[in-house]
Amino acid sequence: MSRITERQIEIPQEVDVKVTKEAVVVKGKHGQLSVPLAPGVSTKQVDHTIEVRTKGTTKQARAMTGTHCALIKNMIVGVSQQWEKRLQLEGIGYRAQLQGTTLVMQLGYSHPVNYDAPKGVSLTVPSPTEIVVTGTDRQLVGQVAAEIRGKRPPEPYKGKGVRYVGEYIKRKEVKK
Repeated sequence: MSRITERQIEIPQEVDVKVTKEAVVVKGKHGQLSVPLAPGVSTKQVDHTIEVRTKGTTKQARAMTGTHCALIKNMIVGVSQQWEKRLQLEGIGYRAQLQGTTLVMQLGYSHPVNYDAPKGVSLTVPSPTEIVVTGTDRQLVGQVAAEIRGKRPPEPYKGKGVRYVGEYIKRKEVKK
């Protein structure tokens, strides 16, 4: 059984949390996020902490308690610090540049690959072979990074493609 809800969630000074009957709303210097309350889960704010407890005895309620607690923690970190994913382009001629909010990538195809950043996520290109995805919503930042990586996933023979910084690509021997 999950022990994640036995600890209370600490609220930093710069973050404002509001628990209503329908949702938990978190405001910070980087924006505002909200998550609807899960059925079978009770959420209370006590001073500078949040308590998430299971109301019911069903397996679904126990599972949603840990999930709800993790979502609130991720929102608090997102509005106070922002989430970040770094991608690296590996290959000869592979490069990226930002034109407005559109990411234009040369990935070895005969045409450039364009990616429009959704609202709530910002893309930066510190060097032609590095892309940084930042935002307050952890799920959205991870989804955008995965979609960019999906444009040209790293291949196992030479390792060319778009990869996460620090990702290990298991190499194969040359085809015989």
